[in-house]
Amino acid sequence: MSSALRSQRKSPEADPRDGRPVRLLAWYDRHRRRLPWRAPAGERADPYRVWLSEIMLQQTTVKAVGPYFEKFLIRWPDVTALGSAALDDVLRMWAGLGYYSRARNLHACAVAVVRDHGGVFPDTEEGLRALPGIGPYTAAAIAAIAFDRRTMPVDGNIERVVSRLFAVEETLPQAKPPIQQLAAGLLSPSLAGDAETRAGDAKTRAGDSAQALMDLGASICTPKKPACALCPFSEDCAARLRGDQETFPRKAPKKSGALRRGAAFVVTRGDELLVRSRPEKGLLGGMTEVPGSEWLTGQDDKSALAQAPQLAGLSRWHRKAGVVTHVFTHFPLELVVYTATARARTRAPSGMRWVPIATLADEALPNVMRKVVAHGLGD
Repeated sequence: MSSALRSQRKSPEADPRDGRPVRLLAWYDRHRRRLPWRAPAGERADPYRVWLSEIMLQQTTVKAVGPYFEKFLIRWPDVTALGSAALDDVLRMWAGLGYYSRARNLHACAVAVVRDHGGVFPDTEEGLRALPGIGPYTAAAIAAIAFDRRTMPVDGNIERVVSRLFAVEETLPQAKPPIQQLAAGLLSPSLAGDAETRAGDAKTRAGDSAQALMDLGASICTPKKPACALCPFSEDCAARLRGDQETFPRKAPKKSGALRRGAAFVVTRGDELLVRSRPEKGLLGGMTEVPGSEWLTGQDDKSALAQAPQLAGLSRWHRKAGVVTHVFTHFPLELVVYTATARARTRAPSGMRWVPIATLADEALPNVMRKVVAHGLGD
């Protein structure tokens, strides 16, 4: 363990003699990113925008989130509007953004804020964590950015900056607690007494400190080829001084799940497609899909085809060349796609429905199903 790490672990509060928090904010004031959910300098952030962006940004890039954030804001400009929306509408709007449990939690949280808090978000970490879908990191982020609470949320960007700055040798996830403590030491010095700060009567710039570290990781302290010469911490970054900054944060070897296989069945009736909704709980809960087999390791074509939907007067199944591949967090997936056509006025099996192909964009199709439909309907 480095001496810098040992000394920083003694206290998470910024040492007034340590110029790093001040340098960090000075850098941020010059280089802060313009983001659709970020309040202009000197203005108080909108808790709804902060919360919405933080939920969307979980395991998703800023570039991918931007258009979705704007669409949600136009459709549901505040938490009361979102809390009054139908879950199916929220899932449709979310389609393509992935990790769909976030959309269900987003809706449940909006409902809870409207029902239990009069449409006003709690302004403490404890109150925020009691809401659906808000864990420790998200609660800290909202508390700091929206309410200027003196807390430091630690995302992937901040983990990278801090692990390099102090050369944290422990591997993730074991390194998370020391990184959290070290990151807290980079909070801006309190601009008022502790009692005032806790009461929210003084501007601490805690949210700016957090966003500064996020921006630093996103634009300067990048995973590959960091622009160390432009970093406000370049002179005292332990990893840079050693020359091995790209090796941080230390990570244990990633374990990938076993490949699962299955079949998807693309059935058309004229200009309509046969679909169903997945169970509310579980992977891709509540989303729209074409009928399919179970996704299992060692699944063979014969057993997968035996799980095809049963419709009267259906044409023979045609297996499309190639497979559709998709990678989930815990396992990769390969799907064989079978196509067939049904006669006019053929009724959908129980639990399924016909939808116009022209309106598929309005369905809550996850990305894997978009691939399947494109493969099945393509030439």
